[in-house]
Amino acid sequence: MSAQDAFRAARLEHLREVLEADVAARKYWGASIRIAQHGEQLAHLVVGHADEAQRIPLQDDTVFSIFSVTKAFVNVLILRAIELGRIALTTKVSDIIPEFSGPPRERATIHHFLTHTNGLPGVWETKPGLAFDELSEMVESVVALVHGASEPGSRCDYSPMANHILLGEVLRRTDPEGRSINDIFEQDLLIPLGMDDTRLGLRAHMRPRHVMPDFRGVVPVQHLSKQNDDPNGIFLAERHEAVWMGAASTAQDMGRFAEMLRRGGELDGARILSPAMIRLARRNHTGDFPNELYKAAALRNGYEVPPAYLGLGFSVRGERIVKHQFGTLTSPATFGNYGAGSTEYWVDPELDATFVGLSTGLLPQGPNIDRFQRLSDIVVSALS
Repeated sequence: MSAQDAFRAARLEHLREVLEADVAARKYWGASIRIAQHGEQLAHLVVGHADEAQRIPLQDDTVFSIFSVTKAFVNVLILRAIELGRIALTTKVSDIIPEFSGPPRERATIHHFLTHTNGLPGVWETKPGLAFDELSEMVESVVALVHGASEPGSRCDYSPMANHILLGEVLRRTDPEGRSINDIFEQDLLIPLGMDDTRLGLRAHMRPRHVMPDFRGVVPVQHLSKQNDDPNGIFLAERHEAVWMGAASTAQDMGRFAEMLRRGGELDGARILSPAMIRLARRNHTGDFPNELYKAAALRNGYEVPPAYLGLGFSVRGERIVKHQFGTLTSPATFGNYGAGSTEYWVDPELDATFVGLSTGLLPQGPNIDRFQRLSDIVVSALS
């Protein structure tokens, strides 16, 4: 073994030890971490359990609810629709969804939606008691109840739900075949990429391996489904249309998604996007705007408010050294997505590397940023 290989092995073993120490300290219950470089999987570390009681050990093929990482699938499909000429970055969402009317929101474009600068407030729910199963009902609710709070393009306010409900509806209404959003997800993205354990909802083959989220009081709303009586039942439903937070996946499947992005939009002969689109999408499109959601988290936790660093549907590492879930050692061009207190992936074009982290037992925003920043920096030290 060369000195470089020995160093890498030692750092990856250190990463495992850090994960084990975190779990032993009850910071979270467990984690599945996948690391690859130049298309080769270097490590898949599985540590801890699905539950606080430590009754269910995590496995290589455990299925996680991935929360807002679901938005990455919508974003990529929107970018694909732009490449196919069905919409443009300059298309007003109100041109596709005419009932989304009234100033200033009717002036918001697809570009504004992808960059969370459309002027809508960052709401977690439109109204209490609404089930999340059907996209049409969610669109109706957003149109009726979520109104513009600022001029599009004037600030960056991360949208936990409304943005991607409407982007999902844009995909559905502009689809030439009139397909459902589930069919669009599966036929245009998940099946071509061989992501057999990733769906909106828990298919029968996924259910026995699924980890029910333990929110630990972190997420302020329930997630209702018409298919059961659980207060977070959307994560148990077999099929639904909660396009902003309802997908389930595995570390291996998310690794395939990240690998497609690393390779410039193609994997195993299935081309989803062009390299030109990915180059554009992974640039910072929000300038020095702060992300209002994370601005609040920074102020609460006593650290510098960072720029939003949002691309076209991706979070970007950015130039400044600030607290960031993608770490401080990744290259400025690193891009990816993350979900509520537990999930993220990133792609570093300079290192030619990908990282997937899925965990159990949700963390609040501040500790979650700290956790993934620390893990990402350890990973980069092993790769560089």
